Amino acid sequence: MAGRGAVIVLTILGGAFGLPSCSGPPRPPVRGGEEIVVPKRSIDEVLANYRDSLMTLPGVVGTAVSLCERGERCIKVMLDDGSPETLSRIPSRIEGYRVVTEVSGTIRPR
Repeated sequence: MAGRGAVIVLTILGGAFGLPSCSGPPRPPVRGGEEIVVPKRSIDEVLANYRDSLMTLPGVVGTAVSLCERGERCIKVMLDDGSPETLSRIPSRIEGYRVVTEVSGTIRPR
């Protein structure tokens, strides 16, 4: 029974001192006005799920998981040209992972 009393005291003290509670959905972190989504799936699973839909976009010639700034893993979308129309079709994030583009030109099998 002593354990139960300690839990009640901690719960009351936590509320009195403004400690965060567990009620309500968690809010995503915000950095510089940009909402950051914490990924629920691995980047490999996300890319596997979105690869086909990305490849159907005009101008997209390939996709990959790549290393970006600060060693962060990101999704790379390779394009045959860097026209504004092509770039406007590519999302900046997918399920919380950053998406970067690279103009690679047309890719042909050997």
